[in-house]
Amino acid sequence: MEEPKRKRGRKADKTVADTMDYQLSKPGPTSSPMDDSEEAEIAETEAATSRRRRGRPRKSPVIIGQRKENGTSPRRSSRLVDHNRDGAVAVVDLEPPPQWVNVVKVVPSMDAVVKVFCVHTEPNFSLPWQRKRQYSSSSSGFIIGGRRVLTNAHSVEHYTQVKLKKRGSDTKYLATVLAIGTECDIAMLTVKDDEFWEGVSPVEFGSLPALQDAVTVVGYPIGGDTISVTSGVVSRMEILSYVHGSTELLGLQIDAAINSGNSGGPAFNDKGNCVGIAFQSLKHEDVENVGYVIPTPVITHFIQDYEKSGEYTGFPILGVEWQKMENPDLRKAMGMAPDQKGVRIRRIEPTSPEFQFLKPSDIILSFDGIDIANDGTVPFRHGERIGFSYLVSQKYTGENAVVKVLRDSNIHEFNVKLSTHKRLIPAHIKGKPPSYYIIAGFVFTAISVPYLRSEYGKDYEYDAPVKLLDKHLHAMAQSEDEQLVVVSQVLVADINIGYEDIVNTQVLAFNGKPVKNLKSLANMVENCDDEFLKFELDYQQLVVLQMKTAKAATLDILATHCIPSAISDDLRT
Repeated sequence: MEEPKRKRGRKADKTVADTMDYQLSKPGPTSSPMDDSEEAEIAETEAATSRRRRGRPRKSPVIIGQRKENGTSPRRSSRLVDHNRDGAVAVVDLEPPPQWVNVVKVVPSMDAVVKVFCVHTEPNFSLPWQRKRQYSSSSSGFIIGGRRVLTNAHSVEHYTQVKLKKRGSDTKYLATVLAIGTECDIAMLTVKDDEFWEGVSPVEFGSLPALQDAVTVVGYPIGGDTISVTSGVVSRMEILSYVHGSTELLGLQIDAAINSGNSGGPAFNDKGNCVGIAFQSLKHEDVENVGYVIPTPVITHFIQDYEKSGEYTGFPILGVEWQKMENPDLRKAMGMAPDQKGVRIRRIEPTSPEFQFLKPSDIILSFDGIDIANDGTVPFRHGERIGFSYLVSQKYTGENAVVKVLRDSNIHEFNVKLSTHKRLIPAHIKGKPPSYYIIAGFVFTAISVPYLRSEYGKDYEYDAPVKLLDKHLHAMAQSEDEQLVVVSQVLVADINIGYEDIVNTQVLAFNGKPVKNLKSLANMVENCDDEFLKFELDYQQLVVLQMKTAKAATLDILATHCIPSAISDDLRT
């Protein structure tokens, strides 16, 4: 997660990354018990001293360290001379101080890890005609082939300026954002200055690790300015919920510490190859050291997606909601044979390509030739199973897939063109400013997840109005351009007396016509010739305004609140 820098006297605005809190570990013990080798050396020294006191010839001094390859002993850097009372002199060679040039690096590609500095300017959803105060954050990233740098999407979300600094360097280089993958929480950057790329070898990617494989997370977390290394093992591998993208993709769970600022840093295996990107952690009173890493299949998909089309197109989905078929009576009622397995389709997204082929109560038997179990899993690796959505996420937008279904005891195969998800309430606005329309002090806008988070905080799923949450969780868009339009607030004026308490209430119709999206509402109001403007809202509320006086009062309200325009630029076209 990124490490926000706080200005004196002012608290920086929170982002999605702030949903992941951090904990500072307690300092460890200052000393540790001696091991067997240390005890043996001390015993040998004491024995030699004792023999010399009895007049016996002393043995050669003990040389601590390893011999060189040519057979000669290492150079002695110092000696400890002990003058005893009886005049005997005990000489013990000490281990030479370490030469830093000879210290073996833990991770060969550590120099490719960079620190990312970003200045964010987030939209102000409560006042959509302006933006919030800018703030700064720092996170991690790493250099890959093709003069590119990878980091987390939430590290550069709503960026105004991005700068990179290499390890051991005092120069910050301006970076250009090439692509931001909100679903997979990955962003790709580049630097035009040739000096930035000198003397750095790009990170090489390794294969998907197995359980208990050692991983080393490198980055610039909170607690200092220099690079930090934490190690652990892969403890779990499954389909995870990506907090920033509001999606479910393959993820690795590790027990290495991932703190604020580690976001975007690479996770290396024992061979020095990158096997993932640190992006979130789980902080709970009953949980310790649970971090999550974006694995190489997701990273590779993001990179190849960008290379194919020159932009990020997203991860496709199978636009269906399904039900497990583990109950034997349910399988028998659906006409499934004893050897048939699959999942039942509950609903299909009307905007998805699958809507043309699939029907509710179809049983999905296989996807691209891979059989689906009754619990919705498919074979993954030896001894492992994973949700079949992993197979869909491996595809690219626009590619075809063969879906075999059981319908009325007959098997059908459909060649479906996969696409991305169209939600009624989108999870992101993809860096665009929020849309709005104002008439007579009524501020109309479209609902999105960032809007709900801005209005009700990170716990919006508990604090937002029930009807909006129901639409967010269960409603499906009937067309590509459908939006959920609400009255965000009412800017108080004489024209809207009695309507001041209307907040975040959905607009269902205007003058008897259904409201499809915000642009259609603005066009209907602007082109209205009726005497009254009638807005039908949720909860059976009705707002009526006289058309001429409402439009005349709008200019005064805009001037009072220093609003440059009554309509956002994207709604003008």
